[in-house]
Amino acid sequence: MTAGTLHSSFNMTRFVIGRLGIMVAVSCLWLGANFITRAAEGGAAARTQIRVDANFPGGNIVVDSIAGDLVTLRPDLRDTEGDWFYWYFRVRGGAGRTLQFSFSRSNPIGTRGPALSLDRGKSWSWLGTNAVAKQTFTCALPRKAREARFCFAIPYLEHNLKDFLKRHRRHPNLKAETLCQTSGGRRVELLRLGRLDGKAGHCVVLACRHHACEMIASYSLEGLMEAVLDAADVRWLREQVEFFVVPFMDKDGVEAGDQGKNRRPYDHNRDYQGESLYASVRAMRELVTGRLGARNIALALDMHCPHIRGAHNEHIYFVGGPAEDNWARVGELARVLEAVQRGPLHYRAADNLPYGQAWNTLAGPARTFGRWMADQPNVRIGTTIEIPYANVGETTVTAENARAFGHDLARALARYLPSRIAD
Repeated sequence: MTAGTLHSSFNMTRFVIGRLGIMVAVSCLWLGANFITRAAEGGAAARTQIRVDANFPGGNIVVDSIAGDLVTLRPDLRDTEGDWFYWYFRVRGGAGRTLQFSFSRSNPIGTRGPALSLDRGKSWSWLGTNAVAKQTFTCALPRKAREARFCFAIPYLEHNLKDFLKRHRRHPNLKAETLCQTSGGRRVELLRLGRLDGKAGHCVVLACRHHACEMIASYSLEGLMEAVLDAADVRWLREQVEFFVVPFMDKDGVEAGDQGKNRRPYDHNRDYQGESLYASVRAMRELVTGRLGARNIALALDMHCPHIRGAHNEHIYFVGGPAEDNWARVGELARVLEAVQRGPLHYRAADNLPYGQAWNTLAGPARTFGRWMADQPNVRIGTTIEIPYANVGETTVTAENARAFGHDLARALARYLPSRIAD
């Protein structure tokens, strides 16, 4: 090899090594920049604060603080005397993150954990007790979850009732009227079902949501109405009884997300004496003593939910009043219900709560719907039923099986009323 050839090979080697060095350097710079970009993006995501609010119908929450993935909050008690447990909020900006929600005061988490919706409240499932530790629950949100809603139980609001009315809008045995307007300007619906020609020998009056937060009772009421309208085995009710139904006695409270229970100065179910404070209670009393004053009311039933857990809160029961003859007739209906029920929420007449036991000791004049109704001369049975929020015994409550219990109530009325209302 000549000196010239050797020199040329040396230069070529330097050229190749130089090009490789540049390529390696560029690659390192690209990898470094990509790493920095990804790290910055990850840091930005970690620093993005989730948003928690209750600015929608039925919403209720007070947010104390948000620190990373930990939210500290509590129910908004508003005008509630003492403590209560209703809450309903939404979370945005939490997709793909595992969030913790810790209640800062009392424990308002029910026996099946929170109810969760990932489709803006259209469908619900229970998060479960494995997600709960004392007053805190944890939820890993899917990566595509634009928002999540959490509630003490499964909500039932005006839009749910509108969906029900839309499904039955042409039904000949259903007519929607207005009971009154609330102080907030909302319409309180009065639904008439069954025989609507004015010739029904007997009436049934149904009320719900005297306490705004008691949502599961609304699903059972809806199931009862479904059965009256369409079920073959309660055809007698549809043809012989006229139902007067007020789905939302505290309509403002339901839509505003109030607790409703123990509202100051007193709640809707303590307003049945003297001059009633609330428009819906005044209108209900006028309906019974005026429009229905000359009619036979076979049953006036107020549908409620109890407390969170424990005795008298995890089974279905009728609530007794001091009138012994009225309570005896409630017992008759209760035994029929126990005999004819088919749904998964099992009722036992032995679970009923007589007057004077446990919390059922309200003294003085008749201030509640059930007690006031029982005192009216044209009412055969006036009473209250309590339907738990999350579980009946070992059975988890859902919207579907709560409706099924409403069907059972209708089935019991169809069996009980024909043989009793002539007495």
